[in-house]
Amino acid sequence: MQRTFRPIFIGGALALLALLTGCATLPPGAQKDPRDPFERFNRTIYNANDVLARKVALPIGHGYQAVTPAFVRRGIANVFQNARLPDIMINDLLQAKFMALGKATARLLLNTTVGIGGLLDPATQLGLPKADNDFGRTLGTWGAGPGPFLMLPLLGPSDVRDAMGKIPDAFANPQNYIGNKAWFYGVYTLNFLNTTTETLIPTYRLLDEQHAFDPYGFARNAFLQRREFLIHGDSGTGVDQEELDLQKSIQDDPGAAPPAQQPPPQK
Repeated sequence: MQRTFRPIFIGGALALLALLTGCATLPPGAQKDPRDPFERFNRTIYNANDVLARKVALPIGHGYQAVTPAFVRRGIANVFQNARLPDIMINDLLQAKFMALGKATARLLLNTTVGIGGLLDPATQLGLPKADNDFGRTLGTWGAGPGPFLMLPLLGPSDVRDAMGKIPDAFANPQNYIGNKAWFYGVYTLNFLNTTTETLIPTYRLLDEQHAFDPYGFARNAFLQRREFLIHGDSGTGVDQEELDLQKSIQDDPGAAPPAQQPPPQK
């Protein structure tokens, strides 16, 4: 399992680099958000992540889209979605969401067998929609507060509760139990390409379309409000519907967006 935590070590190195290079300043007129006591440091991590995304990940993702047929990319995305189902099922059980657990179990069995190991998605066609869950939500359901907002190196927006939740989620990830090194790194490369095209490209397209004065603040608020909604629902907590729609469109159907255009150059 030592491979499981290599991304954490890499993220820690980037965080140390951010510390050494200093913390970002707040934009003019920005108000201090009590949910974000580490804002200057978080903004530095956000800026580093943004440069890596625009200069490295997005160009690679666009290249992957250009040379890989859509049906192949869809099959790869289905396999990774199917591989996440055991983690989703565990957290459904821990949250006593037995109906969701039953649907996730049926999805896993159907897509793994009829869907040829997850390449196809017959479960959705039979009325078993895609779902998501994670240990951060489990902690929130159990009553744990989110804690301060954190911008994680490479991983993006989080909070203390969700950052802690990523550790048991990593143990539930079947990729981390691949013994053969060639297969291990091959699967992680495919996962990187899939995440870039299924999540990163649609996220940056939508963020760029917002023309936000403060992209960091917009991303932070969208993340915190979306997580609050996922755990507690719309219980009068002041959830902004526009930001919820942004997060929901990213999570629920990233592949349905129109073909991506190259993002504008970093200013």
